[in-house]
Amino acid sequence: MRTWGPLTAVCLGTFMLLLDVTIVVVALPDMARALDASLSDLQWVIDGYALALAALLLGVGAAADVLGRRRIQVAGTVVFALASLGCGLASNAEILVAARAVQGLGAAAMFATTLPLLGAAYQGKRRSVALGVWGAVSGGAAALGPIVGGLLTEGPGWRWIFFVNLPVSVAAVWLTLRWVPEPAQAGQAGQAGQATGAAARRVDWAGTVTFALFAGALTYGAVRASAEGWTSARTGVTFAVAALALIAFVAVERRVTHPLIDLRLLRKPAFTGVLIGAVGYNAAAFGVIPYLSIWLQTVLGMSPVRGSLVLLPLAATSFVVAAIGGRLLHGAPARYVIGVGLLLIGAGGLAMAVLDAGSSWSALVPGLTLAGIGTGLVAPGLAGAALASVPPKDAGMAGGAVNTFRQLGYALGVAVFGTVLTSRMQDSIGQDAAHTAAGGGASALAGQVSAHDVREAFAAGLNGASLTAGAVGVVAGLAVLLMVRTKPGSGAGQAPSTAPEPTPVQQLQG
Repeated sequence: MRTWGPLTAVCLGTFMLLLDVTIVVVALPDMARALDASLSDLQWVIDGYALALAALLLGVGAAADVLGRRRIQVAGTVVFALASLGCGLASNAEILVAARAVQGLGAAAMFATTLPLLGAAYQGKRRSVALGVWGAVSGGAAALGPIVGGLLTEGPGWRWIFFVNLPVSVAAVWLTLRWVPEPAQAGQAGQAGQATGAAARRVDWAGTVTFALFAGALTYGAVRASAEGWTSARTGVTFAVAALALIAFVAVERRVTHPLIDLRLLRKPAFTGVLIGAVGYNAAAFGVIPYLSIWLQTVLGMSPVRGSLVLLPLAATSFVVAAIGGRLLHGAPARYVIGVGLLLIGAGGLAMAVLDAGSSWSALVPGLTLAGIGTGLVAPGLAGAALASVPPKDAGMAGGAVNTFRQLGYALGVAVFGTVLTSRMQDSIGQDAAHTAAGGGASALAGQVSAHDVREAFAAGLNGASLTAGAVGVVAGLAVLLMVRTKPGSGAGQAPSTAPEPTPVQQLQG
């Protein structure tokens, strides 16, 4: 157990926090009925978690360098567990959304400290093995989320997708305290007599707050646009707040000694291209999935388990392609692997935009399969491409930025595609009916709108969302192909042949 203890503890926490990104997808219709939740409520059930994880990941990771990584890992797990309990006991949508945001805070603390803890526990070949196992667990968690969510929702009920976190969290905390060592370089600044170390490494709280405000306002504006329109005064004010917060973030990062992200890195086309790819990847591949799940259950009448199994081609194909591609494409330029993968994800979105009132679940299979192939190509190499595009001293910052932008892409994708979905539906059945149906309440429209009209309107809305997702994937793919160049002799633009050294706290993988 001394050998496997740290890896088991870290992987258990990672599996749990990444599972919760997607586990709620299949439970959305049941949540809507139980809590009388609107479409925007359901969007925030997903985005509250993803947004908190994205906005706080870099800041909490920097704090862990000062306060101690194991300490932050344990504290994050406790917060995550308490928030999970709050989610399961939520009596209305507002409480659930708030608890999900707190869950995201705990998840950020857990995720930001994962690889540094593994780096301190293992060396040499064992470290490579540990990182490989951790990577497999990370990929499996997001893919298994909808299936686990479907089983729990159809079995004991949707609240158990949160209650199940409690015993897992207890086990993760015990294993972490028992087997995971505290990295020697972390935590020293918080000890007595280490004032010099504390001064040498300060947490960029101003950058953390301004980035969180930017990401939150941007996502909130996209969600509100579904109800009030893109040109409404409230939507415009929200986007203006996001713009001001972004300006403030840039100003802060240019002045602080230890920024969350060195803005000079954005002058490197390869690094900027990878960040665009990260946003586009999570948005295009996963942003429409919640609405597909609602359509499968509320319009086609499928059970949560059957609805989750329809999404299996995406997960299964990505697993197979990642496993085979890792061997066949070893050493291939990242710009081609990631760029082509994003184009395939985009093609998958376009292929799903073929629904009509008579369509069944089988119409989704070709598009989900294409997206799965693209996901299998993109996911393994995205973090490596970011690390290869910057100097070694900036590797941790680059890895953390990629994971931040991936989660932000997912949050924005859910928000924007939901707005596109409802706007297309409104053209057919009106605003109120569109929001009711898109929020999982299609059955509540009986007597107001015919079942055929609801099916036709929902199909049109999904087609619009899928087309938008497809366009995002194609644009991101072209950006990677154009910007992530390989310089002769530099190795930039190629994923490293071996696992990178996880020294700084933000060095994470997708």
